[in-house]
Amino acid sequence: MSGEPMVLEAVVSRENMQRAWQRVRSNRGAAGVDGLAIDQTAERLRDDWPRIREDLLEGRYAPQPVRRVDIPKPGGGIRTLGIPTVTDRLIQQAIAQVLQPHFDPMFSASSFGYRPGRSAKDAVKRARDHIAAGYRWMVDMDLAKFFDRVNHDVLMARLARRIEDKRLLGLIRRYLQAGLMAEGLISPRRQGTPQGGPLSPLLSNILLDDLDKELERRGHAFVRYADDCSIFVRSERAGQRVLDSVGRFLEKRLRLQVNPAKSAVARPWKRSFLGYTVTTHRKPRLKVARQSVQRLRLKVKALMRQGRGRRLDQVCGELRVILTGWLNYFGLAEVRSTFEQLDGWLRRRLRAVLWRQWKRPATRRRRLIELGLDDARAWKSTVNGRGPWWNAGASHMNQAIPTRYLRSLGLVCLVEEHRRLPCAS
Repeated sequence: MSGEPMVLEAVVSRENMQRAWQRVRSNRGAAGVDGLAIDQTAERLRDDWPRIREDLLEGRYAPQPVRRVDIPKPGGGIRTLGIPTVTDRLIQQAIAQVLQPHFDPMFSASSFGYRPGRSAKDAVKRARDHIAAGYRWMVDMDLAKFFDRVNHDVLMARLARRIEDKRLLGLIRRYLQAGLMAEGLISPRRQGTPQGGPLSPLLSNILLDDLDKELERRGHAFVRYADDCSIFVRSERAGQRVLDSVGRFLEKRLRLQVNPAKSAVARPWKRSFLGYTVTTHRKPRLKVARQSVQRLRLKVKALMRQGRGRRLDQVCGELRVILTGWLNYFGLAEVRSTFEQLDGWLRRRLRAVLWRQWKRPATRRRRLIELGLDDARAWKSTVNGRGPWWNAGASHMNQAIPTRYLRSLGLVCLVEEHRRLPCAS
């Protein structure tokens, strides 16, 4: 056993609560159903914390309902978040800090999500290594509405294996059962652990550790990141057997279901894992998945539509924030053609913004002349009858707005930035 003892006194200890508050404050986040933001909660807790602490220790504390927030998933559909009050986020964070050191050392080396010292990029590299080792078929498993369907009794049984303090177990169950508020109405929760609270990621790992241990017992090469699990096998027939048998295990042991519409046995280069895919080479190379590129393009298009009335350097500044974050995650990619294509597409989008801003033929002619085109060519380019996207890719706009000019306004060059990353060398 490591860390503090797994008892409620350790959760509400002064040192642990101070660390939890620092974490909650740094994460910021929206208010819960009580409408209190971080600073307002801090004021309230100065008076109320002694009573809340006593209620926790005596088993009387009742968490408030979580506020339901529905957000669109990148690949389509809706993800339901449950936003606890700041007070409940604080208590959940304090519980997670006590449980994590005890449970994490027991987790599988093939589990990467929501664990200290591990990241999604580590999971992607491990998946590539399995493919390079000859496991060239992938069992891509999607758990149907995992966070909405966690069985409380099954999860509590796994927690009770290592937590002896009944008060702490009771508090965790009350958090699982806290209602979900939407449009002023509270609906009770008999299953599920909605994403949004600091405790949910750890609880999901505790539940799915049974899956990890079963896959290890069977000798499978696999990678799991939260509820994303990919198993790597040597043949399609073996993959189908694994998908069927693991599906039965999940349903019988954990009361979870595999989504048949989104799960498949396929070549790894025909699927994606955490936004990446691979090439078909014997020594596979990582590349950005097509869906990830499409999501970036949609985000950039939305920004460009907002930027039609603003200066181009402002648009480039906002683009820099988006592109830098995107590249920090996808910097592992070894296929650079994606970055080259995106660079060309971004430059064309910016030139299209300018063409729209110039609006009238006379303005376009004048601006093209100012930017170095002769009068005859400027006039011919202005009256060609084509739309902004065509003109943005034509030679007259490439000459008038060269790459060096866009770079001077702050446009990120993905190819050059990628070369500078340590993982790209």
